[in-house]
Amino acid sequence: MTSEAQRVAVICLDMGDGTLIRKWSDEGRLPVLARLAQNGCWFDLRSTAEVLHTSTWPTFATGAGPGTHGVYYPYQPTPGHQTPQLITDEQYGCHTFWHRADQAGKRCLVYDVPETFPEAGFAGRAIFDWGTWAWYGERASRPDSLLAELRRQFGDYPLGIEAKQLGARLPDLDDLEKRLLRSIEYKRRTGAAQLQSDWDLAVLSFCELHPAGHYFLADPDRLLRVYAAVDTAIGQLGEALGDDTAVVVTSGEGAAPNRCGWHLVPAVLRQLGFTAEPEAGTVSAASLAGRLKSAVPSNLRRAIADALPWWLRDRVGAGMQDAAIDWSASRAFALPSDLEGCIRVNLRGREPQGIVQPGAEYDSVCNELREAFASLENPATGRPAVREVHLRNQIFPGPMQEHLPDVIVGWADDAPIHALRSERIGTVALENPDRRPGTHSRRGFALVCGAARPLRPAAAAPTGGDDPWDGRPHLVDLAPTILGLLGVDPAPHMHGTSLLA
Repeated sequence: MTSEAQRVAVICLDMGDGTLIRKWSDEGRLPVLARLAQNGCWFDLRSTAEVLHTSTWPTFATGAGPGTHGVYYPYQPTPGHQTPQLITDEQYGCHTFWHRADQAGKRCLVYDVPETFPEAGFAGRAIFDWGTWAWYGERASRPDSLLAELRRQFGDYPLGIEAKQLGARLPDLDDLEKRLLRSIEYKRRTGAAQLQSDWDLAVLSFCELHPAGHYFLADPDRLLRVYAAVDTAIGQLGEALGDDTAVVVTSGEGAAPNRCGWHLVPAVLRQLGFTAEPEAGTVSAASLAGRLKSAVPSNLRRAIADALPWWLRDRVGAGMQDAAIDWSASRAFALPSDLEGCIRVNLRGREPQGIVQPGAEYDSVCNELREAFASLENPATGRPAVREVHLRNQIFPGPMQEHLPDVIVGWADDAPIHALRSERIGTVALENPDRRPGTHSRRGFALVCGAARPLRPAAAAPTGGDDPWDGRPHLVDLAPTILGLLGVDPAPHMHGTSLLA
């Protein structure tokens, strides 16, 4: 522990877009963030969102990559199960940086960091999935009485909806904006109340920017009003922090136009011969459900799905996916996603009905998939539809990598993708069920202000490759940076390098 240890307050902006923040700060529309940037240091971050968009908050929380922490989506493949499972707190393969700080004797406060769970042995104050956008687990707190105290003093979180409950429905935008503005004020008030306790590390999240990025991206004025409300809230929270507190504002991903081809992956896998459908003569309750689904018009299917509780809709969907696949003849299959193309190899010994042998056959299947998807083009433009195809064991090694997709397709985002074409598959077309105008971008940012120790230069020089972000700091660097400000050494599992000079 160093003599320069100081209090640290981390403000997480879920799906907060760094480009928009810089633009609106320069225009004087976000005065609090503009002042922090002027007095601090801005870092454009590389992020695991470049490959798996919802792996960012687990990566931020643990300081490790997805192959080590093992979390990237609410429904993930799990060794020993044929189809994806809803994740639990046991999914995490390593501890968070606030657990590390707690074990070092620091008083910690954590409020609504997305996609995180209570941890055994953590003695601080923590709130989980109270005001997040996509619930990964149950609402919980440490101590258990904290949520009851919060509800008694301030009432329930006012947004009233979350991602899985909303499903494919588009909300009324006027109503959603009012709900988000009320929710930001609620988060400010409850956050200020939590900050009145004694703490050395406080990590608080504004998750309202997440639905705003999905539904308001095509309406900049509406989106700006949500960002401005968060800016005001940060300023009011800052009044309680004190001049000796280091402030870190961050997000591992931003917002971008929704131009993805994930919905076409199952059809492409069938055309390629990787996923086989049951034979026509095969009759079962499951296969009949699958046929009924195909017989129902897509708009009616959507209406039925929207009317179901999210947990029942997901259970029915998983059953239909299982029914639509002949596992005895399928070498690979599509995983749930709302951005990337996530593909699982049906591996013998890992999937109960696996048929692909580990080793050379597995590698051959992965490489064939990579080549086939890399050759796809967007018929609307005649240009490549795929930006890059990643093989999990190359990009995300680690003890939890078997909980990740084997092959991950990153889409070119220069135009919407309504169909895919190649010499091998011909053309496949399918209506995209995701009508949200915005989705997740690949880049993150961090703004560090008030650090008692000097920071590294904000942007390292590019290495000369095609990617202008080469050489930039990475999202995994934040955990050791925050711990360094606290005077605590990073955990052995952390992959990053502190941004402190």
